[in-house]
Amino acid sequence: MLNKAQELSPQIVTWRRDFHMHPELGFQETRTAGVVARHLQEWGYQVRTGVGKTGVVGDIGSGKPMVAIRADMDALPIQEANDVPYKSQNDGVMHACGHDAHTAIALGTAKLLSQEDFSGTIRFLFQPAEEMEDDEGLSGAPRMIEDGALEGVDYAIALHVAANIEEGNIELDEYAAAGVDTFYAKITGKGGHGSTPHKVVDPIFISGHVILAIHNIVSRRLRPFDPAVISIGMIKGGQVDNVIPAEVDLSGTIRYLNPDTQKLIHAEIERAMEIAKTMGGDYELRIVEGYQPMNNHPEVIAQIRSVIEDTIGLDKLVEPEPEMGAEDFGFFIQDIPGAMFFLGCEIEGDTRRHHDSRFDINEECLPLGAAIMAQSALRLLNDS
Repeated sequence: MLNKAQELSPQIVTWRRDFHMHPELGFQETRTAGVVARHLQEWGYQVRTGVGKTGVVGDIGSGKPMVAIRADMDALPIQEANDVPYKSQNDGVMHACGHDAHTAIALGTAKLLSQEDFSGTIRFLFQPAEEMEDDEGLSGAPRMIEDGALEGVDYAIALHVAANIEEGNIELDEYAAAGVDTFYAKITGKGGHGSTPHKVVDPIFISGHVILAIHNIVSRRLRPFDPAVISIGMIKGGQVDNVIPAEVDLSGTIRYLNPDTQKLIHAEIERAMEIAKTMGGDYELRIVEGYQPMNNHPEVIAQIRSVIEDTIGLDKLVEPEPEMGAEDFGFFIQDIPGAMFFLGCEIEGDTRRHHDSRFDINEECLPLGAAIMAQSALRLLNDS
């Protein structure tokens, strides 16, 4: 399979560069979806479009079992800083996380599998909006599920390119991604002139104490063996230098692995906000629950691991470096066995990472990703 994928490599690279040049934000991936649907139809897939708004589902084969292969298609609202022939042509939009590579690899996988004989069904899920949510707080994965994308599916697999892993290496572990929530807070006081602070209730001063309390949650309120991250990403208050404002807005992200940890963090953020009342102000707090933690299934891990061993050898399977990133592929594998692996795509000597305006990948990883995805799907079908 790797030999076949390497023969297809120039085409996979061409697809990836085309998608990179024409990035589209979440739930706007009409061009990308059109390219995907056209190729799947050419190769004999039964295709549904408009799944989860702008997603594409393609089936090949018949009967059970059914293995789903997922690829996300959306880009990010980032202005690309790279000077490359395939630079984004859409102002302010860029594939800065590798979803162009995921879509191209999945197309390569679909092409490879269209030439294979197998029993069962393979379903491709080309997903919109992994990076964002719609007005109702849902990303592309749950929207596709609502539209029946998982009906009949027995297993689901996916990959993610990783700019921090040497090209040719792969990470695969039971833990794949953290759960993520977002909090929005408003601290209110009484504004006034900066020359008379004794006549106001200063929400900026109060917010400093609240921020310290929030940052103490992980180190002082959680057990040392309960991984979690709380980061405040936005503070907004005031308009001029000599006026104390009446309110300050805060927002941030919560990352966790254990649902009990999630509940405790929510309660502790509420407790931290109570400081505002103690200091004469008030607050509003809203916590929006996002993606759940994603854990790979041992059975699927074992199958992918065996494919890696047969394809490139287990010495290329490297020890994961735990991080608290989030991924909505977890919605697909909440109720069915599934797994995601991380495909090394590091450019040698490069320190650019995901969501960077200069993000790019080593394209030599592309055929390896397609080969492992295709062979893993076949092995899951044959061994079920």
